[in-house]
Amino acid sequence: MASLEEAEALLDDMYNAFTPTPLQPGDPAYVDCRAVRGDEDVVEDLGRTVRRSREYTYQLYSGYRGSGKTTELLRLGEALEGRGHIVVYFAADEEDLSVQDAQYTDILLACTRHLLKRLKAADPEPILKWLRARLRDLKDVMLTDINVDKVNLEVGLKEFGRISAAVRAEPGQRQKIRERIEPHTETLIQALNQFIQDGSQHLESGAKLVVVADNLDRIVPIFRENGRSNHEEIFLDRHEQLKALECHIIYTVPVSLVYSRWATELKDNYGIPLVLPSIRIRQEDGSPYEQGLDTLKTIIQLRLPHELRDSLVPDVFESEDVLNELCLASGGYVRDLIQLMQEAITKTEVLPIKLRAVLRATDALRDVYKRAVEEKQWAVLKEIHESKEIANDEVQRGLLFSRCVLEYRYFDNADKKHTWYDVHPLLWTELS
Repeated sequence: MASLEEAEALLDDMYNAFTPTPLQPGDPAYVDCRAVRGDEDVVEDLGRTVRRSREYTYQLYSGYRGSGKTTELLRLGEALEGRGHIVVYFAADEEDLSVQDAQYTDILLACTRHLLKRLKAADPEPILKWLRARLRDLKDVMLTDINVDKVNLEVGLKEFGRISAAVRAEPGQRQKIRERIEPHTETLIQALNQFIQDGSQHLESGAKLVVVADNLDRIVPIFRENGRSNHEEIFLDRHEQLKALECHIIYTVPVSLVYSRWATELKDNYGIPLVLPSIRIRQEDGSPYEQGLDTLKTIIQLRLPHELRDSLVPDVFESEDVLNELCLASGGYVRDLIQLMQEAITKTEVLPIKLRAVLRATDALRDVYKRAVEEKQWAVLKEIHESKEIANDEVQRGLLFSRCVLEYRYFDNADKKHTWYDVHPLLWTELS
């Protein structure tokens, strides 16, 4: 029988194994969810487009935050690099922009910095020349004493980093920096393309350069006085600039924009967006879907210590009903599944996890979702729950963005695609 210290150490290990972070390629905890996600696969769908196209491609990838997009994009990067291509991946919200207030200029600067950092063999002089001129313009804003005439690659990377950090974290400087840089974005694109062209000469024959700009889907929607949103300004008004770089690019895009009246314009500008739905754990009539539930159980199982993987019940959960309760409460939304596990572990002193711990965990998460719903939205949620459909309006797109409404998809035996929507199950009790 394990000692109290050993039991606590085991729970500590379990808790940290369920930290909601993307999985790196080759992680043994990865689970292939295509069969319960409408057969979508980034490596095949986005990857083949890059590999087969003789022209540069600019693709959009969307889905709920925490649905597993980053994990899939990292797999795509590994697969492309395995074929000899060069992939420049970056998570834009970590160092480059603020999701609370992002503009096109921030994305362009991020692409520049990460390309400059990755393409070591390319001649950086066109970009450094552009940067020297901008640092003179920004001297009073950035409060720098740098000798701009001595800006080399190492200094240039540092200065691009400082600019991005100020745009991301310092609202007082953000707009001033944008105002100085915005008139010069076209010349930056020209300099960047010169840099890319030089770098491409050093690639192996047939190798392609691919930029993956992740986490742009997290940009919070802001509506201007004219009714236009920042999402529209970035991905529609600036689509020509987003497609101006002479390389392949994949942008993540907010799911609420993909399901807006601008859907056909997005398609015309970028091609058909790929959307990652939630894992299907219920039928449209609300009854459990066993294959989807089994997939969630596998996700849990592969994150557990090895000695517990073969006995989810009764060593980890006291009963199959308790395990199902947790899985169904997640709605098939992976981040919620992982966070519910962490919360249930927090409320457990000794294994197995009991019903009370799961119910307390789901209650805590339910309170979060309830706070995200405005009073006028409850009636809309009830309509969606009953109809399993969404309308193309600002309110319902906002509910998609906040994950209060989830999307499910599958193909039937005749290969006909079925898509439906439902309210997050944690909110069902509030709809009666």
